[in-house]
Amino acid sequence: MKKRFVLPALAAVAALTLAGCTPAGSSADAGAGELQVVATTTQVADLTRNVVGDTEGVSLTQLIQPNQSAHSYDPSVADLTALGNADVLVINGVGLEEWLDDAISASGFDGVTIDSDMGIEIQDVAAGDEHADEENHADDTTETDDAEHAHEGGNPHIWTDVSNAETMVGTIAAGLADAKPDLATAFDANAAAYTGRLTQLDEWIRANIDAVPADQRLFVSNHDAFGYFTAAYDVTYVGSIIPSFDDNAEPSAAAIDALVAAIQETGVKAVFSEASISPKAADTIAAEAGVTVYSGDDALYSDSLGKAGSDGATYIGSQLHNVTLMLESWGAEPTAVPADLR
Repeated sequence: MKKRFVLPALAAVAALTLAGCTPAGSSADAGAGELQVVATTTQVADLTRNVVGDTEGVSLTQLIQPNQSAHSYDPSVADLTALGNADVLVINGVGLEEWLDDAISASGFDGVTIDSDMGIEIQDVAAGDEHADEENHADDTTETDDAEHAHEGGNPHIWTDVSNAETMVGTIAAGLADAKPDLATAFDANAAAYTGRLTQLDEWIRANIDAVPADQRLFVSNHDAFGYFTAAYDVTYVGSIIPSFDDNAEPSAAAIDALVAAIQETGVKAVFSEASISPKAADTIAAEAGVTVYSGDDALYSDSLGKAGSDGATYIGSQLHNVTLMLESWGAEPTAVPADLR
């Protein structure tokens, strides 16, 4: 896998250390004796935030920011400083954080890593996308310079299946409890409460999707980010505009033509853009296929959660937003959202 060049940031971190200061807002500002936790992606950070809750003695720093792709992220000086000061690092895993080895080396992080994909069955390439034209996932993809963005461990978008998010919460809680045993009771209680909300979310999604006839549950997204979701909730993944797990990849003309043909053949009614990706390709595909495009405020949250105040500011909010729009595209009216999820 191609490494990212981070030596300039490392040099900046060294200079700040020699000067006796650190960037404002980093976890270095945490009180003495606090458990300093760094989480990588927006989803992992939100799950961790719910496990931590309002427990005193813990500080949490989120590296990837809202609407920022995990695939194209490059750590800043402040990020590397926070990582270097961390006691615990919580990651998504499955090769999603391609920049992680370089960041750890540059920051000097030597704490405990919690890999939240533990215990989750990982999909292979094209799993969950069995209804798509296989050529759409093979030779018709033009990659960026990081040509090996294939995620050798499989599909990294594990959080799109809510039951996987529940597993991730349990793994995070256990890891934090091991790192700070005197706070284990608080972590376990917070995790149990949040897992209860996730169970309600899973039941709401399942009940609403099950109410739609199976042959109408057709889905086209911007890139291959929803394989776990479609497999878990029995949705037909007709195809993706960017036929790759990596949203930096680009579709070829042949792949675009194949997807337009698949949309017209299957009767797909909508194409979904994603909040962290430019909607241009989705607009083009939808126009050529003669179907509705969901973009802008109606884009789906996939690789990143949204900014504060948006529908996708939290993991639960992002799932409610995504499923509500999918149901709308199928002509279905969602049931009332449980009070605990609002």
